[in-house]
Amino acid sequence: MPWRVKLTYLATNAFARASIGAALALPYHLRVPFMGWVMSRIVGPVAGFQRRAKEHVAFILPHLSDAEHQTIARDSMNNTGRTLIENYSTRALLARQKDAQIDGPGYEALKETAETGQPVILVTGHFGNYEAVRAALVGRGFDVGGLYRDMANPYFNAHYVRTMQAFGGPVFPQGRKGTSGFVRHLKAGGQLVLLFDQHVKRAPVLEFLGQPAHTAISAAELALRYNALLIPFYGIRQDDGLSFQCVMEAPIPHSDPETMTQAMNDSIGARILSHPDQWLWVARRWRADKRKAKAAI
Repeated sequence: MPWRVKLTYLATNAFARASIGAALALPYHLRVPFMGWVMSRIVGPVAGFQRRAKEHVAFILPHLSDAEHQTIARDSMNNTGRTLIENYSTRALLARQKDAQIDGPGYEALKETAETGQPVILVTGHFGNYEAVRAALVGRGFDVGGLYRDMANPYFNAHYVRTMQAFGGPVFPQGRKGTSGFVRHLKAGGQLVLLFDQHVKRAPVLEFLGQPAHTAISAAELALRYNALLIPFYGIRQDDGLSFQCVMEAPIPHSDPETMTQAMNDSIGARILSHPDQWLWVARRWRADKRKAKAAI
């Protein structure tokens, strides 16, 4: 690792740990909005995240005004900060979500698998806070695992992974070793979470929010291979900024990987358009030349 990159990672991690530590010293109802403010008013603007998020919002929602693009980008960073500290507040989030209501036909389908032993793949994205739903399921006795991608910053990644492990249920890193454990859990009739809304190089190009985007089809492939239910789910942040509507949509019918993944894209796309401030717009979802994107569909 080049020394300049290492110093940047170390400094970023030091600031993050200090901010997280300061937030955790506050009562829950104060720490969540505090971390949202830090991310949207300090980290986002200084690191250039907010500018990049605004560019992506304008690309997908060109009919909105510049002021609206800016507001969505800022609120998206606020949601990111809130989500971060909620996930570090494991015990508090588990306690808050233990008896949270879960809506949608997907939840009924999930409960039926407890008797049949059919595996389940729960798919979602960087929207709202998906861990709020996972916490609600853990509170009901489900052993929900997950597959995660290591962050570029190894110093931050080391302690962030521990927050995922603390929710209960096994978590597996991407890669050969992690995937083998992931598959074993699935074949044993377990439930696993996969996030699918990020760019994956060399993956098939499908439509995402009306534009072409490389999209991993692995969730659908696993569902077909192991006869698993494929259920989209979302933790939608409510107006108080602290609570969530937990939604599990109907399982996606088995067909072929591309068709099933496009249905997943359409599902989260509808959620993003309904609540654009809750998606992680800073992610480089569309890596192709944006000027050629519309012509590619």
